[in-house]
Amino acid sequence: MDYRKYDDTVYIRMDKGDEIIGCILDVCKKEQIFSAVYSGIGGCSEAQIQTFLPETGTFESQTISGMLELVSLNGNIVSDDQNTLYHHAHAVFSYKDGERHCVAGGHIKSITVLYTAEIELRPVAGGVIGRRSDSETGTGFWNFR
Repeated sequence: MDYRKYDDTVYIRMDKGDEIIGCILDVCKKEQIFSAVYSGIGGCSEAQIQTFLPETGTFESQTISGMLELVSLNGNIVSDDQNTLYHHAHAVFSYKDGERHCVAGGHIKSITVLYTAEIELRPVAGGVIGRRSDSETGTGFWNFR
């Protein structure tokens, strides 16, 4: 992984074997970024996709692997009162299954890079977006401080 900061935006290039969410969190820690939004594209080898099931309050996971085109990644980083970072990301992947072209997407737990990923990370300017826990869903939501 390598990155550069130009003005207030951070551009991250990831390489084979890098895990995208972990790399984004690492950059945020190094650069003291406590809330941000990000987007990206790339070529990936594996993705763990989750769907939240409200009736059980749990996430159902599915792992897809192979040559995955990361068509769209969108997410955010927020922090709690102790500056612990949390991510929330959704992504869409295209891939081939035999002769069929397929698409899969949803909430992202992890993504492994096959050959590259290019991420634009935009820190929140002028403040910090926090995280508050929601007891009904067991997840966290934005908390404007």
